This record gives sequence, C-alpha cells and structure tokens, in this order.
Amino acid sequence: MAEYKIERLGLYGDGIAAGPIYAPATLPGEVVTGIAVGDKLTDIKIATPSEHRVAPPCPHFRSCGGCILQHASDNFVADWKLDVVRKSLQSQGLETVLRPIMTSPAQSRRRATFAARRTKKGAMAGFHGRASDTIVEIPQCKLLEPAVLSGLDIAKALATIRGSRKSVLSVQVTTSEGGLDVLAHGGKPLDQSLRQELAQLCGQYGLERLAWEDEVIAMRAPPIQRFGKVAVNPPPGAFLQATQHGEAQLLGAVREIAQNAQHVADLFAGCGTFTLPLAEQAEVHAVEGSEEMIDALDKGWRNARGLKTVTHAARDLFRRPLLPDELEKFDCVVLDPPRAGAEAQVAEIARSHVPKLAYVSCNPVTFARDVAQLTQAGYRLDWVQTVDQFRWSAHIELVGALSKQR
Repeated sequence: MAEYKIERLGLYGDGIAAGPIYAPATLPGEVVTGIAVGDKLTDIKIATPSEHRVAPPCPHFRSCGGCILQHASDNFVADWKLDVVRKSLQSQGLETVLRPIMTSPAQSRRRATFAARRTKKGAMAGFHGRASDTIVEIPQCKLLEPAVLSGLDIAKALATIRGSRKSVLSVQVTTSEGGLDVLAHGGKPLDQSLRQELAQLCGQYGLERLAWEDEVIAMRAPPIQRFGKVAVNPPPGAFLQATQHGEAQLLGAVREIAQNAQHVADLFAGCGTFTLPLAEQAEVHAVEGSEEMIDALDKGWRNARGLKTVTHAARDLFRRPLLPDELEKFDCVVLDPPRAGAEAQVAEIARSHVPKLAYVSCNPVTFARDVAQLTQAGYRLDWVQTVDQFRWSAHIELVGALSKQR
C-alpha cells in the first residue's frame, strides 16, 4: 500500500490526492494509505485524520450510496459548499456577496426513489450501494422523513407482486398532505390481474395515489402539495423540491428579488413552486415544458382565492426560449432550469431589458456560465443565497439576484 496526502475535495465530494487520485470518504489534509486502481484509491485506511472528521450519524454510511459526506463536520460541509459556489463564480471572473448557507435538517427529505428487487424469500428495498448496483437496505436512514422511510415496505410489496429477481424496480415515494404518493417504474407489464393487486395494495397501505409506469392505478384522494396558499395535485413523478425547508429558503430569496414586481415571468415553472406564491403580489406568466404540470398549476390557481392573474404556456424553453419582445412586458423573470442550465433562454434575456432576474440553480457551474453571459450584457450579480437541502451530499442549490444596470 502507498501513502497519499489528500489535497482537496472534488465537485462530487471525493478527496483528491496528487495525480490526481480520487479517494472517497476522505478529507483535505488527511494522510491515507490505499491501493491505486487507475485514478481511484481502494482499501483506504486513514493514517492521519482531519480535525473535521466526525463519526457518521447513520449506521448505513459505509455501504449506502445515498450520502457521501457524513464523515465531515457540518461546518466543514457548509464551508466547502460555499467555496464550490465561490470558485465556480471565480472561474468566470465573477464576484458577489455570498450569503450564509441554509442547511435543511436531518430526516427532512420528503421524496426518495428506492430500488427494489424480488428475492427467493420475498423482496428487498433501499438505495444502491456506493458505486454499485447492489441494493443496500436502509431501515435507520437519517436523511428521509419517517413517512418516506415507511415507503420501504411498500417498495418491497410492489417488488413481491410483480418485480423481477433479475431487474430492479424503481419506486418513487413522496409525502403529500394526506399520505404517500407512489410511482413505480421497471416492473412487469400491466394486466388486469396486476391492476387488481396494485389497487388492493393501495388500500392496504392507505396510499393517496399509486401509479405504475405513469398510469394511475388507484387514488384514495388527490395527493396535495401546497405552494403558498394554493393546493396543487401534481402528476405522478412531477418535480418537487427535496425538503420543505429548502423550498421555503429558495422561495424566500425569490420573493425578496421580486418584491416590487407587478408582472413576473416564471420560466421552468413546474407545478407552481414559485408561480403561485408570487401570484399573491404580482401577475405571473408561467412557462413549463410539461403540459401535465402546467395543467396542475392552472387548476390549483383556478381553485384558489385572492391571487392575481396567472397565465401559462406549455413550451420547450431549450428549443423555443422567450424572445426579447415577449420578455419586455415583465419587470422580473424567475428562472429555475435543470442542471444543464438555460443557455438559450439566458441569451434572449441578455438581449432584453428585464430589470430583475431571480436565477434558481442546482448546478453552480452552469449557473456561473449563464451569469457570465448576463453580466456581459449589463446585468449585475447582486448576491447569491446557497441552500443545502441535499444534506450530506455534494449537491448544491442556490438563488442568484441579478439586476440590469442602466
């Protein structure tokens, strides 16, 4: 075994030694021994631990791939995530005010996707092991809400009914106001017998809704998510922020940016996470690629009271971004794209005169790339609020406040 000094953490949370050699579950400053296989270090032993190393709170940490940073102190993780944001901005020649990070508490994840497989004696369900297709059972998980964790039994039951011993059933479990909303992918094709079994299981476990490959099999009651004052029934598998705490922090930052706006465009609007709360103070135009999510947003708005006008459009913003003449009617744009960012839409915003922009991102690298384009067009990045709702992971959320300089 050779000895290595860990110099830094990479974007995915692995320690990096000279080479580079990647060493999972290590921290900067640590001296470790291990066997290098290509650019990966295996059979790692910590010779000199970091002062930031702590005992992982979850008993599944060593085998489960759900969390990668439980061996580091909370303060270290917070500082590291802020530094990832800072360095991403610096790589594009950007500097701004970085507000203190807001971290969601343990056991607050309200959605999870479990892997389940039928076995000789029944079934097993959990998360995939680290860098592995092996399913690791996680009955004492410290990440998930207890209600979501109870979905492990549902995943096992689904795998037992029509799962396969060769393939993995993917079971997405989400909390809603009245119970669990469950969606399964990768099982055997539906037939009448399976429909009956699934409907019985829905009643047995008191699920709000059960869908199989996007087809709703049974629904005891609409699985309601509440955005501001509005009750929304999202389609199966619709995007939802990982924790209520994280959503509240992101929304608070967006509200601050849009506080004086009268006409807001919410792009990549989903089911209305930002649209519907903002409609308490401004007219909002929501644009989203999924017609199902836009329909859910619209129904929620129509059934609510006391909101200003919400208009909407189902539109692929990667292929058909809003153009400058369409953007001119808005005094604030909210932008919440997927990890790839919104290069095409940002190019059109850069050509517009929209005075305020709230950019919500789950990828500091693409965020910095897009913001650099906006600053070249006369925007200023006023501040960034970082939110850690994927606790103990390398994942980072943030909101950037931009204003057009006149």
